[in-house]
Amino acid sequence: MESHLSINEVARRTGLSAHTLRYYERAGLIAPVARAAGGQRRYAAADLEWIGFLLRLRETRMPIGQMQGFARLRAEGTASAPQRRQMLETHLAEVETSIAAMQRAAQALQAKIEHYRALEASLQPSTRITARKTPCP
Repeated sequence: MESHLSINEVARRTGLSAHTLRYYERAGLIAPVARAAGGQRRYAAADLEWIGFLLRLRETRMPIGQMQGFARLRAEGTASAPQRRQMLETHLAEVETSIAAMQRAAQALQAKIEHYRALEASLQPSTRITARKTPCP
């Protein structure tokens, strides 16, 4: 991968807007990004990898405050590895609880859908052919 990507290229690759990338930097989720001589942001491969991880955390619905805390710990270096691991373990347990709840909800929806399919089938007119008695001319 090329190094020193522009904000627009990073936006295209990550699906985030340039505005969101600047917000992530202001919010402390992304360390200050290197700048070119003209002041334009230039992202390195490591920046893109970190943004990818942030996106995965966001997909798990980690609150931004927790993401910021994780980013602060990351900036401290390897000394904070135990706290980061604990933070991720705690969040993983919450994600797994949420997944289990969603699976139960999906099963309840599937059961209700089957109930309504059976109900609809019972309301359909019979498709049996019945003999009609018609008067002969």
